[in-house]
Amino acid sequence: MFRKILSLILSAVMLLLLVACGEKETGPVTITIWHDKEEAVAAVLQQELDKLGPDIVVRLEKKSGLTEALKMVGNDPTAAPDMYFFAHDKLGVYAEMGILAPITDFVNEETLSGFLPMTIEAATYKETVYQLPIYFETLLFMYNRELMRDDEVPGTTEELYSFMQRSTSEGNYGFVEQHSTAYYCAGWIHGFGGEIISGEGVPLLNSDEVIQALQYHLKFVKMMPGESEYTTVNTLFREGKAAATIGGPWMVPTVRESGMDLGLTQMPIVDETGLPLSPYSGVQGLHVLKVAAENEAKNAAINAILNQLVSTDIGVAMAEASGCAPAYMTCYDLDAVKSDDMVMIMRQTAENAVPMPNIPEMDVMWNVTGNLLVEVNMRGTDVVQATGDAQANAEDLIAAMK
Repeated sequence: MFRKILSLILSAVMLLLLVACGEKETGPVTITIWHDKEEAVAAVLQQELDKLGPDIVVRLEKKSGLTEALKMVGNDPTAAPDMYFFAHDKLGVYAEMGILAPITDFVNEETLSGFLPMTIEAATYKETVYQLPIYFETLLFMYNRELMRDDEVPGTTEELYSFMQRSTSEGNYGFVEQHSTAYYCAGWIHGFGGEIISGEGVPLLNSDEVIQALQYHLKFVKMMPGESEYTTVNTLFREGKAAATIGGPWMVPTVRESGMDLGLTQMPIVDETGLPLSPYSGVQGLHVLKVAAENEAKNAAINAILNQLVSTDIGVAMAEASGCAPAYMTCYDLDAVKSDDMVMIMRQTAENAVPMPNIPEMDVMWNVTGNLLVEVNMRGTDVVQATGDAQANAEDLIAAMK
């Protein structure tokens, strides 16, 4: 009898242990995603990923200094996030560090073919896709319909210059932009067929195309205010002291709040080349940390998360919440997206927009190019001399990175 009782007790204990182990194995998997996005974007992402519950719990964590933090903890399974939501331009840095897992480990190439080609180009480093694109941003040509009628909108840069000549006087401007910032001036360089840096990491600041672009751009700069930082440009445009500008979609909410009848249109064509001003684009999306991908339980959850976001739902929700231009092509077939003029202009601009270089060497080029523009546009340094000096500086700094 004692043996039977003992056997029953042991069987009960084993059953409890098995149940406990089963619960542990089938319990929810928590995935942490770092981001630096505004509340509206984070809320849309969280709402979509909550659909994976209760088996997968996604925790979005806003992280200041995200790029530097990832450099510090990217390979530490106890400190690194599982994924992060950020722009594509740091891909090369993190890929070279060996902290990223390819997106193609989770999402097949046929599925990726449903995204705008420009966004997949941005997400690719050395022929490997490291980001699942969600949305993108480009600069926009904006105008105040009270100061620039729709029939006055310039189709070419020379038409823009003529309008500036007619409209610039006594503290009022026909056109303003952040002319001495690399991100903004890049569109003019691309409009001459130039590049700041090649895909192989070679600086191109003294190329004929860059020299021609800066020499041509200078006549426009001379008809703008000497100060060209964001606050000055945004204030002049918002207060009706500038008829037109080139700015990011982040400007649009404050401009519309001012009561302006805002117009948005395509970039003008450069008369000398026949090419449009082609701004940089920034593609925002999800990246996977290698330490998380190597965890069996988390790997399956990451797979589910990425494939959950391959849909029109997230694209439409992002467009409605924050004016984001979806990366997924079929979103543009839906009325909810087609009715948003800002999103559709970004979609059209994406045909010519150039993804910000995602190579590590670009970290050097932002400052070097910015300093070059200050020399040319604000200090009057000869373009050929300034570009030669900047090229030498860039080459030295990149060599020091090796």
